[in-house]
Amino acid sequence: MNRIKMTMLVLMVALLAFCGQSMAKENVLHMYTALDTDEAKIYLQAFTKDTNIKVEWVRLSAGEVLTRLKAEAKNPQVSVWFGGSGVDFVAGKYAGVTTPYKPAKAKFLADNVTLRDKEYNWVGFYFGAIGFACNTEWFAKNKVDYPTTWADLLKPEFKDCISIAYPYTSGTSFTTLAALVSGMGEDKAFEYWKKLDANIHNYNSAGAASVTQCGLGEVAVGIAFSHDVLAKGVSQGYKIKLVVPKETGYEIGALALVKGGPDQKLGKKFIDWCLSKRAQELMKVWYRIPLNPEAEIAQGAVKASEVNLTKMDFEWIGANNPRLIAKWRQTIGK
Repeated sequence: MNRIKMTMLVLMVALLAFCGQSMAKENVLHMYTALDTDEAKIYLQAFTKDTNIKVEWVRLSAGEVLTRLKAEAKNPQVSVWFGGSGVDFVAGKYAGVTTPYKPAKAKFLADNVTLRDKEYNWVGFYFGAIGFACNTEWFAKNKVDYPTTWADLLKPEFKDCISIAYPYTSGTSFTTLAALVSGMGEDKAFEYWKKLDANIHNYNSAGAASVTQCGLGEVAVGIAFSHDVLAKGVSQGYKIKLVVPKETGYEIGALALVKGGPDQKLGKKFIDWCLSKRAQELMKVWYRIPLNPEAEIAQGAVKASEVNLTKMDFEWIGANNPRLIAKWRQTIGK
């Protein structure tokens, strides 16, 4: 009898251990994020606190996320792609790496198809405009006027003084390229970038890196999203002035469920949470403009109504992402 009891006890302990491991595995969400590492922690830690769902994540630039998801398409390692420009997500849709999910409570998305994919292959959760981070000490020392148009960046005084990311690794830079193509026409946009390249000090893999470079005085101008200029530059005490050009490109920052990902149910919970008032108001720390109309906006954040935005067809841009990037690399030689 004692042996029977002992055997049953061992089996029960083993079963409990197995169940515990299974539950632990089931309660872990895997994702790639294109948000800044420090910013991503804000949302993901809050999500875990609110839901008791652990998140295992890797930070990559948006272009790098797309490249990795393509490579892993037959064996997806994550269930959510969190952050990056909507144009990259359109490219992801055409590459077949995302899958539709209509959020449970997000009427503001249902009513506005410009903030999401028509079939919900991706949904937007913030707005951001491209701007120039300008080192105030450099401009004062060199007695140069701040650039207020894209044409201003071609002036000889900015030779070797501008920083931007590679369009094939960075959503920020690809959005910039897409905006120039949308506003100038494709041929003129590439001719413009060939001239701009003469003034580029260096290219980065991440869009926000140019803000830090500008703050450290390594360059005079960094091309980045306005929220990154404010969050990583101005609010950190760097001698930086944000200038939004008279006409500029923009993003609808997005997230999506990865096709065939291992944690689909948890991924859907994260997307629902991310669009809530609670989650959207966390973006005040990073000066992003939330899409949920109930969420508060950080003072000083650049709103769509305050700038002149280039008309951009995200669907066309995303569909032409591979071609435009290939053409950029061939034209610029990088």
